[in-house]
Amino acid sequence: MGPTISLDNGLTVPRLGFGTFELDGEDAYRSTRTALEVGYRHVDTAQGYDNEEEVGRAIADSEVDRGDVWLTTKIKPSNAKPEDVRASSEQSLRKLGVEQVDLILLHWPAEHVAPLEATLEAMTALVDDGLTRSIGVSNFPSRLLARAYELSPGIITDQVEHHPYLGVDAIERVLEEHGGFLTAYSPLARGNVSDDATLTEIGEAHGVSAAQVTLRWMLQKPDTVAIPKSGNPDRIRTNFAVFDFELDDDELQRIGELERQERLIDPEGGPDWD
Repeated sequence: MGPTISLDNGLTVPRLGFGTFELDGEDAYRSTRTALEVGYRHVDTAQGYDNEEEVGRAIADSEVDRGDVWLTTKIKPSNAKPEDVRASSEQSLRKLGVEQVDLILLHWPAEHVAPLEATLEAMTALVDDGLTRSIGVSNFPSRLLARAYELSPGIITDQVEHHPYLGVDAIERVLEEHGGFLTAYSPLARGNVSDDATLTEIGEAHGVSAAQVTLRWMLQKPDTVAIPKSGNPDRIRTNFAVFDFELDDDELQRIGELERQERLIDPEGGPDWD
């Protein structure tokens, strides 16, 4: 399973997870099965990925006990109205074939659909009623995240794009203040780290790839979860093979110097990141 984060509420979150964005149908099923066989114990999906059924089936068909898998799904922004929060979450549980998930996130800010206070209140009710063990948000800039914590202190994470080329210091400060953790999606910059000369050179010194160096860098950051995605069985395995080497302070500094505020996922209508 690798390293974990222990929260004040008693929950334990594996720090290296398996993302399923853009994995469809049987690819989502096979890749999730492979990830669980390799050792991943954290699986991330979403209503918007349209693969909850396949991900749930993979977990059910694996030899890993459901209780050993941290399972996250996300509510579509269009489902942010309180009544839709409940109905869509119940539908997600049915698709996943589980009675409870470990974490439900609001996938994107959605105040054009419903007030944030109403959405978070409905999500908190999901915890109270046992549909999820915890709640969080995704793609929330630091100012909006701080406001979300004022409305719902039970938030445990903000899942955002983060990789060597995109720092999220302001978000990390808000999470630290409130005892939350960062979940980094696209931690490999959609594959761009593989061509990076600095990461490749550091990897050569350890006999690993640039992608493995990047994930190791993530795991050496405090309170950070990384959820790389791949449909390639070999890459799924190598992405998990990051626990038997360690980066020194000089290498960590060199990776930190790659930051250039390069955002790769910024859809029209997305939040203001300034």
